[in-house]
Amino acid sequence: MSGPVLLFIAFAVFLLLSVPIGIALGLATLITIVYTGALPIDFLAKELITSIDSFPLMAVPFFILAGEIMGKGGISDRLFRVANSMVGNKTGGFAIATIITCMFFAAISGSAPATVAAIGGIMIPAMVRQGYDKKFATAVVAAAGSLGVIIPPSIPMVIYGVVGSVSISDMFIAGILPGLLVGFTLIIWTYFYSKKKGFSGSDEPTSLANIWKATWDAKWALLIPIIILGGIYGGIFTPTEAAVIAVVYGLLAGMLFYRELKIKDLPSVFANSALTTATILIIVGSATAFGRLLTIQQVPNQVAQWMLSISESPIVIILLITVLLLIVGCFMDTLAAIIILTPILLPIAVNIGYDPVHFGIIMIVNLAIGFITPPLGVNLFVGSGISGLSIETLSKAIIPFFFVMLFTLFLIIFLPQISLFPLSFKG
Repeated sequence: MSGPVLLFIAFAVFLLLSVPIGIALGLATLITIVYTGALPIDFLAKELITSIDSFPLMAVPFFILAGEIMGKGGISDRLFRVANSMVGNKTGGFAIATIITCMFFAAISGSAPATVAAIGGIMIPAMVRQGYDKKFATAVVAAAGSLGVIIPPSIPMVIYGVVGSVSISDMFIAGILPGLLVGFTLIIWTYFYSKKKGFSGSDEPTSLANIWKATWDAKWALLIPIIILGGIYGGIFTPTEAAVIAVVYGLLAGMLFYRELKIKDLPSVFANSALTTATILIIVGSATAFGRLLTIQQVPNQVAQWMLSISESPIVIILLITVLLLIVGCFMDTLAAIIILTPILLPIAVNIGYDPVHFGIIMIVNLAIGFITPPLGVNLFVGSGISGLSIETLSKAIIPFFFVMLFTLFLIIFLPQISLFPLSFKG
């Protein structure tokens, strides 16, 4: 049995045994190393250490910590009040306000599950009280939560930038319009579905006074994405430095400005952040070793040759890549998929004329859809935990949102300027 075949079989077996993906990747790599004898036994240990020895990668734990701090500091609720003051009395107003709130929070957290947890805990019960069907309410939050990895700052964008040697700042800039487009199409579908089902808005009128009051109350929260993204785009600080600033600002906003984050809350905030960070870095280290072993075994070259032998048409090849990523997103963690597949797929994309930044956005939107597709579907599990609905029930409710996001993905693929146009303003 060849090394690559054993590697994938071992990985698949561990996944079927419900072994956590980071551990499964590491064990599959170790088994293949021992079986083939082509590499020293300490290869895995070295990769686990060297793969996370990266300054840009330090942005990940700080963005995670910033998201935890802001989720506990009363920021989510204030962001919703701003969105609700604008659209709350319209048809489907609560659901639309939820999507807008997820867009706001996505510009803070960088994580899809964190966005679902922070917004869903508030909005799913609120929408149900307003008369919305619980299945629809949960599906709205699960789908909109995927914006957490599309709208910058985004942890997957940081990982892609590190693995693909692509500017993380460029990735952040390129992610703005695609993220807004995905949010806008979700809003359109939500509006028409709410109109069909009779989900009316609140009785509170939309007025400049109400909007101003909500916006002023949320001013410290609304400044966060402006400071983070404005500083990065303005060349004032790097994405990693921006993540540290986000943590400091989040502490100030939560403890001093809003006074909803207490000192007694900090141990749990730091503990949750440390646990999430450790999980992610184990996946990063194991996936890097897994991907490096694939490279040594010449798998990327073989896959590239196979794809290019099928067709010379860029459209056919990008559609093949899209199908592959959609399938992978159903079964594999987003970060692991980026680390393993970027060295394989990025050279193919560049060879057929795709800009590395544009392809990165395509890859991340593809894998963002994986957050709402079973059996992995992390957002579904978070939403299920909040609402009490079964995964099977929620999987059916999410189907329309899946097709809406798929439609938007094709727009992003075939209209590259959606991603690349903002880069033209970069100084």
